[in-house]
Amino acid sequence: MATKTESIKAAAAGTRLRDLPRNVWAVGLTSFFMDISSEMVINLLPLFLAEVLGVRKEIIGVIEGGADWAASFFKLFSGWFSDKARERKWLAVLGYAMSAAAKPFFYVASSWGWIAGARWGDRVGKGVRTAPRDALLADSVRPEQRGLAFGLHRAMDTAGAMLGLVIALIVVLVIQRADPNLAKHTFQVIVLISLIPAVLAVVSLAVGAQEVPVTKQRPAPKFAFASLGKPFIIFMAIVTVFTLGNSSDAFLTLRAQERGLNIAGILGMLITFNLVYTLISTPAGSLSDRIGRRRLIVGGWLAYAVIYTGFGLVQTGWQVWVLYTLYGIYYGMAYGTASALIADIVPEAVRGTAYGTYNAALSVAGLIASIVAGALWQNVSPAAPFLFGGVLALVAAALMQFWMPKVELAS
Repeated sequence: MATKTESIKAAAAGTRLRDLPRNVWAVGLTSFFMDISSEMVINLLPLFLAEVLGVRKEIIGVIEGGADWAASFFKLFSGWFSDKARERKWLAVLGYAMSAAAKPFFYVASSWGWIAGARWGDRVGKGVRTAPRDALLADSVRPEQRGLAFGLHRAMDTAGAMLGLVIALIVVLVIQRADPNLAKHTFQVIVLISLIPAVLAVVSLAVGAQEVPVTKQRPAPKFAFASLGKPFIIFMAIVTVFTLGNSSDAFLTLRAQERGLNIAGILGMLITFNLVYTLISTPAGSLSDRIGRRRLIVGGWLAYAVIYTGFGLVQTGWQVWVLYTLYGIYYGMAYGTASALIADIVPEAVRGTAYGTYNAALSVAGLIASIVAGALWQNVSPAAPFLFGGVLALVAAALMQFWMPKVELAS
């Protein structure tokens, strides 16, 4: 007799994109627009801080890590509150609106303190929206559709990032032409353009998404880590090990510059990365519905270990470009799959709390990782953060393979 998990995997084999409900497309479109806006600006922030404002690498690490730290409490609380209030959509809309409202402050920034404030405000908005949005997505699909739904969401999100980078590259080429360094005026023009898709993101979710009604009685969720279950706690411990070596991608941008890529080359590199990420996310998510999440996550982390070690050993800018393009393989395989796995291992009644806990833990570990990376870069060598990250990814992959328990999928 087939188990519940086997039956769900069998049903997943016949799931198609056109079978996905309206909410999946509405949430995906929202992420598409917001990532157009965010990626135009965020990927240039390390260069703006280093070249225009003359900020040291340790401070950049603190700003990037602190941005996630600023969001961590809100990620945890908003997820729990969405479970308690049985309300996902409007919390997510509020979070997107907060991020959109923070964008204009990048335009007036004249010191790293201004940048930090705007960056942290943007991340607080992300903290408010992320867990309710992911829970809304999980609530909207059947178990056999989870991997495909989260994979499509990551693909649309990343397609927006790629388009945002293309727009930023065009602006750089038109305004700066042959100038290899980022100019303040160029950055300000990009910030102004980014406001348009930021507003469209808020409108898309507010108009396009629908709240998923609760059809059965359930107790109010407890604000307690233990209530999420042993499989989730083990998964969080493993993910934390991985994330401690996964510092902000701002350090990859700085590595590319340090190895010789100019601003146009860096934007081109980021575009090809997002292209790979976009192409892999949806089929990888669908594959995880059929063969299981663990294999995809372990494979993605092993790819990360090899690629990050390569970042530590590169000698030229074009080598960084090649590795960063391959870096999209890790994201496509593991990122959306991890979100789908959470829906598999926790009950529907506490999904918001689980996603909030997951994202909050990533934020705290990301802060530590970015501070450590900045210190290693400044005091040991520019290669050290990447070699450190590669080692921790191998450890996390081994733990995921041999420690993470096998569980029946939660409905």
